[in-house]
Amino acid sequence: MESDKIKKGRHRAPARAMLKATGLSDEAIDRPLVAIVNTWSEVTPCNLHLRELAEPVKAGVREAGGTPIEFNTILVTDGIAMGSDGMQASLVSRETIADSIELAVRGHCLDAVVVVVGCDKTLPAAAMALARLDRPGLIFYGGSIMPGRHRGLAITIQDVFEAVGSCASGKIDEETLTSVENAACPGAGACGGQFTANTMAQALTVLGLSPMGANDVPAVHPEKPAQARRCGAVVMDMLSRGVSARQLITADSLRNAATIVTATAGSTNAILHLLAIAREAGQRFAIDEFDQIARETPVITDLKPGGRFMAPDLYAAGGTALVVKELAAASKVKDAMTCTGESLLEACRTAQASEGQQVVRSVAAPFKPRGGFGILYGNLAPEGCVIKLAGHGRLQHSGPARVFDGEEAAFAAVQAGLIQPGDVVVIRYEGPRGGPGMREMLAVTAALVGQGLSESVALVTDGRFSGATYGFMIGHVSPEAADGGPLALLAEGDQVSIDVDARKLSTNADLSARRAAWQPRPPVATQGVFARYIAQVSSASTGATTAFPFDTRPARPAVPAKEAGQAAPVAIPSETSQGA
Repeated sequence: MESDKIKKGRHRAPARAMLKATGLSDEAIDRPLVAIVNTWSEVTPCNLHLRELAEPVKAGVREAGGTPIEFNTILVTDGIAMGSDGMQASLVSRETIADSIELAVRGHCLDAVVVVVGCDKTLPAAAMALARLDRPGLIFYGGSIMPGRHRGLAITIQDVFEAVGSCASGKIDEETLTSVENAACPGAGACGGQFTANTMAQALTVLGLSPMGANDVPAVHPEKPAQARRCGAVVMDMLSRGVSARQLITADSLRNAATIVTATAGSTNAILHLLAIAREAGQRFAIDEFDQIARETPVITDLKPGGRFMAPDLYAAGGTALVVKELAAASKVKDAMTCTGESLLEACRTAQASEGQQVVRSVAAPFKPRGGFGILYGNLAPEGCVIKLAGHGRLQHSGPARVFDGEEAAFAAVQAGLIQPGDVVVIRYEGPRGGPGMREMLAVTAALVGQGLSESVALVTDGRFSGATYGFMIGHVSPEAADGGPLALLAEGDQVSIDVDARKLSTNADLSARRAAWQPRPPVATQGVFARYIAQVSSASTGATTAFPFDTRPARPAVPAKEAGQAAPVAIPSETSQGA
């Protein structure tokens, strides 16, 4: 076992002494040591309940013959940081979370890992860390919040952001805004639509890094602790079979994950995160893969932000397994290995739609004929950009550029009523380096929706969008303005054209004539974590990671099971074994 490096032999007596001070017996130390990495925090409902959920995970590990050892790591909550300088820390936190998981597990030579996750960046960070570690491990998502209720309607945090715009335009008063604010988040759990957390929870399941069904169960559902206990048992089974993340993260499983993202009109942040996960796993997975998949895959779920339903509704309808089953019936996904030992299609074979459900359709009768995003190029995005197509049917837009250096200036203009139908709102210097950290533009996009402009304007940025965003929105424009990308050369009033079918984001302005006059802006930070991030981060077109180019180590071979589909047992030391 990996943990033998810290617990076997006379020379490890000091380490064993310290482990015993934590309450571990000789028998417990002799067992496989399993990291339970918790992203618990009381700053957000997304992760508020994870301290309690870690306990049944640990119980499942103990029952299967392991010794759980719990760690904690940080998180930055997008819903709270949104629209402030704090949002610069969000994407940066993905790297810090992944680093801290890797350091804690490597530093203590632990044998296997369960990462308990909630808010947006904790999910991809967990997968990135497992890919680096390449030892048995899985991810358990704390689940969705239940819907809030306002005047008899189900609402989410998305409705609060949009209510801000409605209040600014005089459609609702301050009292109504406050009542929406008070009702939107009824308790523990991550944001309830097909926003980034729920999108990534499904993607991780389809990647094989989470047991089928475990992530679907809402945060406060009575079944959630049983799923937590199940994850503890599954990771011990993975250890016995020698299954690690690099065996699960393959070209096929990445395509499957991208397929379920586009089939559910999920968050465009998943593109950034899947590129980063692929890079950490040594898989060459290009941004163009997403465009091809989106063109070939219709939207078959009716989920917010563009649809009617929320994650708990999808769970009641039949869950991720039902979505995968429908995609598999149309040959849109390939079979692949998962953490449980079942293949992806085996895990979904018995999925059943609940009677009368309206959340999931077949591929033959979709909600929309093409997927929820696209990849564009053109003279404004030579390295590519991501367009969100959820919630509208437009495929072209052309209009004058309204250029803003930073989110705050754009938000102020929207709130002041300065944006007109037909405009193209351009927000630049919000990319990975320029922001830094690619802030999400939810405050601006929600304000546009609240003012009734979502169907008549477009927004273009080198920053990102929240999973709660909908409308004709383009993000991740690369190269970013801070690196001298074309957005830096755009001027107020320049004509900007967007054509999804032609895959172009372009302008007829002569940008080359302005190149000589452009000067790079001073970096936002010159010390600390932001300065280090600015110096190291890659383009959004490759995932905006701080990883070195590609780690091409092969995945370590699995230990053959005694029989197909049956794991070899983990040897449990006797009580008399002292490990010295």
